[in-house]
Amino acid sequence: MEAKAFSHTMTADIIIIGGGLAGLTAGIHLARRGFSVVLFEKNKYPCHKVCGEFISNEILPYLNWLGADPYPLHPATITKAQFTLVSGKTIETVLPLGGFGISRYALDNFLMEKAKHSGVEIVQDSVTDIRFENHAFFVQTQNNGTFQSKITLAAFGKRSLLDIKLNRGFIKKKSSWLAVKAHYQGEFPDDLVSLHHFKGGYCGISKVENNFLNVCYLADYESFKKHKNLKTYQEKVLFQNPHLKRHLRNFTSTFGDPLTISQISFEQKEKVRDHILMLGDAAGLIHPLCGNGMAMAIHSAKTAAELVTGYFLSTIPSRKMLEEKYRQEWQAQFNGRLKTGRMLSSLLSNEKGADILFNSLLKMPFLLRKVIQKTHGKLITIDDKYKG
Repeated sequence: MEAKAFSHTMTADIIIIGGGLAGLTAGIHLARRGFSVVLFEKNKYPCHKVCGEFISNEILPYLNWLGADPYPLHPATITKAQFTLVSGKTIETVLPLGGFGISRYALDNFLMEKAKHSGVEIVQDSVTDIRFENHAFFVQTQNNGTFQSKITLAAFGKRSLLDIKLNRGFIKKKSSWLAVKAHYQGEFPDDLVSLHHFKGGYCGISKVENNFLNVCYLADYESFKKHKNLKTYQEKVLFQNPHLKRHLRNFTSTFGDPLTISQISFEQKEKVRDHILMLGDAAGLIHPLCGNGMAMAIHSAKTAAELVTGYFLSTIPSRKMLEEKYRQEWQAQFNGRLKTGRMLSSLLSNEKGADILFNSLLKMPFLLRKVIQKTHGKLITIDDKYKG
């Protein structure tokens, strides 16, 4: 097939595709370093997204460094975690670092405003094609022509048409996971994130800002499609867990219809493709039961931004070294978390495995803190070692 001709219309040091947590935080970081940044986001801010909306406190030092302390948004302060089974068994623990609950509706919009104030040019448009030639990227958009950059970062989420364009391996495989999210009002502890197991999935509940409750669950599609609709699935499957049944029956929805997303892939993904650095969920997705995808997205943005800074300042002398260092640092920071998440998901995929895991944790409660530590990082330090 003949390559599409590009018309060069605008240049920037860095192009970022996707304006979620990873894309926005990377944009703020790089703009603070004095680079010209153009960020493309197809959706209009603010908007809701399918997400558990709990963030580990590990990323607070970094958000503060960016000038993006989320405190003005009045997030919920979360210090405890609870796990329940269909049998009714419950276990609770204190979160080693704690965390906070904030909706993507509020946080993404907040970071967008910070990015604009930092000098990031945000363009509401869809990217339709990317080409790398002669040491430059040419990024084609649906409505605004073509943009050229020295570096391109991809933060376009769990699945994108660009994954197909880039011929990424995971996109060719069917996934059996479906996620559902909605906000509610009701009685629930302010400081708790709870995870409730049910046949074929698990559901998380925690507070976000304005006393709203985030309810987000991951379900096996084969189990889900046996039921007519979300309401029937909820009553027939989720309500088998007595704790979940009690909560959901007493909550009042503040949404219209819940948000859903299908074909969620937990397959391994390339961290670099065609010289594009992948950030956030585009680089790898941790199972939501670990409650740490938002922190990982922000942390991956920091890693990429520091390395890109080093590349522009020649502390990192070549594109090849930039790409290799990003792969290495991403694996060092997150690979262990993903492995733990896959192991836990495998155990929780059936009631017998869930019972074995739960009974072990009941006998040895200290193991639960160890598991949480395996899926969460330490407080991020701001050393920017590649700045020179």
